[in-house]
Amino acid sequence: MAHASKRHRKNLERVDATKLHTIDEAITTLQNLSPTKFDETVEIVLNLSVDPKKTDQLIRGSVSLPRGLGREKKVIVFAEGNQADAARKAGAIEVGGEDLAKKITDGWLDFDVAVATPGTMKFVGKLGKVLGPQGKMPSPKAGTVTDDVAKAVQEFRAGKIEYRTDAGASVHAPVGKRSFAKEALRENITAFLDHIKAARPPSAKGEFIEKIVLSTTMSPGVMIAVE
Repeated sequence: MAHASKRHRKNLERVDATKLHTIDEAITTLQNLSPTKFDETVEIVLNLSVDPKKTDQLIRGSVSLPRGLGREKKVIVFAEGNQADAARKAGAIEVGGEDLAKKITDGWLDFDVAVATPGTMKFVGKLGKVLGPQGKMPSPKAGTVTDDVAKAVQEFRAGKIEYRTDAGASVHAPVGKRSFAKEALRENITAFLDHIKAARPPSAKGEFIEKIVLSTTMSPGVMIAVE
């Protein structure tokens, strides 16, 4: 705390860490805090009553947010032939097979999402140690291993997000920018929460969503009441 900036200390004083807010109250609280010099990303964290060590309780997937994320994502595609052409036309920043895998192995990671056709997983499979820790490894559950690469590129560029439970049974996701209108943030947050609720595994016990925290890139967290 001694090394916290003056802005951050002021923001901490303005947030009651024990209070549960409605979604609108949480958004208003964050947007009324002292801003940074850049347009911060609004992020949501959900603590779930699941055991991420059990495969039948691992929550992973993707969802399109109705109001997008405020910027286009950089999407790369592992594809060949006609599918490679379709990916380029859809706006992928890099398309390839073994050559693209080598480029990543050599250290290039300037992209947000990696999409792959099933036929190119022989190249992608070797990248697990590189892409896995960054959450960029293509997966059928996340909708990033598909034959319809053009659709995947369009959706992820426009604001479709991937998510998965971490080791602490939490799900982290961006839901927009601080500069968004309150209505746009509310729509994105509500859509994400509804999607996660629908993804509840049958083996999950008790209250599925135990805690919800909303924050911006550089702000304290604001708790939202679980409905």
